[in-house]
Amino acid sequence: MSSVRGYFHPKTGSGVSSLIPSPPWRYSGDLLTVEYRTDPARVRELLPEPLELADDDPGAVALIWADWQSCSESGAELLDPVLSQYKEAFAVVRCKYRGQTYSRCVYIWVDKDFAIARGLHQGYPKKLGSIHQTRPHPYGPAPRIEAGARFGATLAAADRRLAQAVVTLREPADSNGFVNAHAMAHHRWLPSIEKGKGLALDELIESGAASFEGGQPWVGDAELELFEAPTEELARLEVREPIAAYYRQVGVVWDGGRLLEVGMSDASAE
Repeated sequence: MSSVRGYFHPKTGSGVSSLIPSPPWRYSGDLLTVEYRTDPARVRELLPEPLELADDDPGAVALIWADWQSCSESGAELLDPVLSQYKEAFAVVRCKYRGQTYSRCVYIWVDKDFAIARGLHQGYPKKLGSIHQTRPHPYGPAPRIEAGARFGATLAAADRRLAQAVVTLREPADSNGFVNAHAMAHHRWLPSIEKGKGLALDELIESGAASFEGGQPWVGDAELELFEAPTEELARLEVREPIAAYYRQVGVVWDGGRLLEVGMSDASAE
């Protein structure tokens, strides 16, 4: 009997063509985080049952730019950088499930197909986008990681700019923010192939880092603008009040999540 291999599509006799390898997945990245407050009602409309608004600071949002290198356990992708390097920008809010506070990614854009595939598995709502951020460097005109350093970041999708920010570092900090500091509560959804049958996959899952290491966080201030676009809704999370901005280099390992509950899907879920 013949069999096919591969963690994800396409599955073949060898498994070499699979878009993503099996976990654990390892990441090294530079993160620019801008935290602000929006109308809590705009956060609430993005939380499906049984999730609720967080008790504390329910309108807090983190908009994060990340410049990543990622790989499987072997690290082989790092020697073929087209398979490891990608950028993303994502919006995170906080929510509550059975009395526990979680973070939740409500919008996210990436610039590589393998990153989208990983997101489908993890419950991240990933879409293609164009993401750029200033990189630090100890020589030449690039900013150093020091007081007064300035970093720019932009996000576009479908030829429309969605967000832009300028972050100015002020001083070392204890953390790189609080909005994205919890385990993630995500949904894994897949519509049934049969019309009118609702969802074939409907899971609420908990996901987080199996291990984490990070450099010295820096805090500063940000100038952040969000823009309307025909097929995007990030601008609905309008900036009501700035909180802070952060820069940090991190290393993360992701190695699976935990099922919280299975939904009772029906046709109304479509």
